[in-house]
Amino acid sequence: MPTAAGNLSRVSAHLAAKDRWGTFKVRWGAGRMNYKVDPGLYALGEPNADSPVLVSANYKLSFDALRSALPGRNFWILVVDTDGINVWCAAGKGTFSTEELVSRIESSGLTRLVSHRLLIVPQLAAPGVAAHRVRELSGFKIKYGPIRSKDLAAFIDRGFKATPEMRLKTFPTIERVVLIPVELVEALKGAVVLVPVFFLLGGLIGSAGFWTNVINHGIFAALAILSAVVGGAILTPILLPWLPGRAFALKGAVAGLLVSGVPAVLTYAFLGQWPRLLDFVAWIFVMIAVAAFLGMNFTGASTYTSLSGVKKEMRWAVPMEITAACIGLVLWFGSNWIV
Repeated sequence: MPTAAGNLSRVSAHLAAKDRWGTFKVRWGAGRMNYKVDPGLYALGEPNADSPVLVSANYKLSFDALRSALPGRNFWILVVDTDGINVWCAAGKGTFSTEELVSRIESSGLTRLVSHRLLIVPQLAAPGVAAHRVRELSGFKIKYGPIRSKDLAAFIDRGFKATPEMRLKTFPTIERVVLIPVELVEALKGAVVLVPVFFLLGGLIGSAGFWTNVINHGIFAALAILSAVVGGAILTPILLPWLPGRAFALKGAVAGLLVSGVPAVLTYAFLGQWPRLLDFVAWIFVMIAVAAFLGMNFTGASTYTSLSGVKKEMRWAVPMEITAACIGLVLWFGSNWIV
């Protein structure tokens, strides 16, 4: 689209099959760290000098969510460089910042395209963007838009006024479930290495022959690791509001405790035998530690966490998780030599 600021890319509110496939892949962790659009100015529809200017991160999921929420409308979309990170996380990390926004206003030539001096910035970008500084440095006034992109049209039609519901951030079950695939894939990458290792270790240690030891100890260990992944990466986000405590490590630990009986039941169901008591107790420690560690990945699925709070939790939680895992492994190795 030829403009006073040069030729700009025009985008559609319609998401093509390629966009949806890209979203699916990213949700499962494929190309997640490089799913970006180029920073700069874009035209949605047929914007003119009076059209509103919407600000977005250059994470493509954020950009697609914004444009797809505004079919049949004409806007300018100013994309800031957040290094491919979503709006809220980028604001917390400092990449969606006052300085980056002001710099992008200048480099895009926005002042030559619009007759007004108003930017609609996502509310979740507020931790990183100081509205008064943006106005001092660029002359543009900021209006913080609604939390959900689907409310943008109504927000604009109301004269850039938000209802209380538009300002309220919630995390219903479906929004937490959407986060499971990417965390599950990352957890399984580690499990793919650990499961065979402990499967074989179960056969190499103990008083019986290799394959007897594998059946008695190795299979149970492998099942315990997989159960811990289920507890930390699947059960924790699903049950998040109902798991006790505010610390995500504690929530994950409880989820790990909830699945601790699963490997024992599966061992009995398929092998016709219960695990030894010391094996069972040992792997409870390990499962709780692993699930607690994975549970901390869901701190972003809450409105009360902060960067300082996450760091504070990690300072006490990670040492406790390591200690619990070590206790469990020492008990397991020791129990394999007890007749």
